Amino acid sequence: MGIKGLSKLIQGTAEKSCKEGHIKGYFGRAIAIDATMALYQFLIAVRHASGQLTNESGETTSHIIGFFYRTIRMMENGVKPIYIFDGKPPDFKEHELAKRKEKRDKAAVELKEAQEAGDAAKVTQMEKRLVRGSREHVKDVQQLLTLMGVPWFQAPGEAEAQASRMCAQGVVYGTGTEDMDALTFGTTKLVRRLTDSEAKKRPVLEFDLALVLEGMGLTMEQFIDVCILCGCDYCPSIRGVGPKTALMMIKKHGSIEGMLEYLSENPSTKYVVPDNWRFQKARELFKEPDVTDKKDLPKFTWDPPKEKELTDYLVEKMSFSIERVEKGIERLKACRKKGKQKRLDNFFKVMPSPAAGKGKGKTTKGGKGKLAGKKRRRNESGNTNSGQPKNKRARTKK
Repeated sequence: MGIKGLSKLIQGTAEKSCKEGHIKGYFGRAIAIDATMALYQFLIAVRHASGQLTNESGETTSHIIGFFYRTIRMMENGVKPIYIFDGKPPDFKEHELAKRKEKRDKAAVELKEAQEAGDAAKVTQMEKRLVRGSREHVKDVQQLLTLMGVPWFQAPGEAEAQASRMCAQGVVYGTGTEDMDALTFGTTKLVRRLTDSEAKKRPVLEFDLALVLEGMGLTMEQFIDVCILCGCDYCPSIRGVGPKTALMMIKKHGSIEGMLEYLSENPSTKYVVPDNWRFQKARELFKEPDVTDKKDLPKFTWDPPKEKELTDYLVEKMSFSIERVEKGIERLKACRKKGKQKRLDNFFKVMPSPAAGKGKGKTTKGGKGKLAGKKRRRNESGNTNSGQPKNKRARTKK
C-alpha cells in the first residue's frame, strides 16, 4: 500500500525532510521492517532466467534466499531488524483488493498472449505483476527468522501501521518500508532501500515526519487529508486532483471538508468527487489503525542462530549448498559481536553551552573577571605550575 506521488511531492516541497546516507549510518538502530513488502520484493528480485528459484521439490525459494542474505547484510552493518508481518486487512480495503485482483487477471491474459508471441520481455513483466506472497511463503520466512535468531511480530492489522506505531512510541528508531503511507500512519522516521541488494549501490533514503510537516506547512491532520486526496487504498481519489493540487487545496481550505464546501459552491467538471465518498473512514483508519501498543508488545531480542536446525532447514528443505549455509551462519554469528557494541552517541550527553556561563566582570573561584579567566587558562595549558621554576634565573641558581 502507498500514497500516489507522495515521495516526489515531499522532495519537491520539504527538501530538508529527506536525506540519503549509507546503511552503516544505522549502526545500533532497531528498525521495524515491513516483512510483507520485503517478501514481495524478494519474490520479484531474486530470480533466474526461467523465473523463480526453487528447491528440488519445485517449491519457490527466492524469498528464503532474499531474507537470509539481505538480513545478514543489514546486521553486518549494525542494523537490528524486527520484521513485522501483515495481519487481517481492514474490511474498508475491499475495493482496493478487488482492483488488484482485476489487474492480476488482466496480467494473466497478457502473459499468455506474450508467451504465445514469444515476447520474453513482456513475459517477465507480466510474471512480476502476478507475483503474490502466499501463507506458505510467510510461514517459511517466519520459521527461517526464528532459526536465525531474528525477532518478528505478527501485526493484528497492516504491517506498516504496526511498524509506524512502534516507531512513534519509541520501540524502534524507524520504519523500514518502500510504502510512503508509513508517514501517514505516523512513523517519525521512514527508511527506504534498507532491503536493497548491495549490487544496486543505492543510498538509504530517510524521511523525517516532523520536517515533512514543517516544510509543507501542514498539521498532521492536514497531512493525512493530503494523502487521502493523493490516492490511498482506503478510498478512491477525486478525479482531477493530483499531489500538487491536493496540497494546494488543503493549504487553502484547511481540510477535505473545506475543499468539498468550496467545490459545492463553485461546481466544476474538472474535479469529480466519487459518489458516497467515505474519506472520513479512511482518515479514521490512518489515525486509529488496528495495532498493538508498546505495553502489550513482547520483548524483542536478537538471539544466537540455531545452527543445526538452520542448516537442516536450508540444506534439506530449501536445497541450499552446505558450504554457502555454513558461511552464512558464520557471518550471522559474527553479527552478534557487532550487535553488542553501542552507537557512539550513546556515550555522550548534551552539556550546557559554555557561552551560557560567560558574562562581563563575572566573579569566578580564584579571582574576578577576565584576569582570573586568563590565569586559569594558563594553568590548564601547562604554561604555569606552582611545582616548576618560574624563570631562567631560578632554574640556574644553585
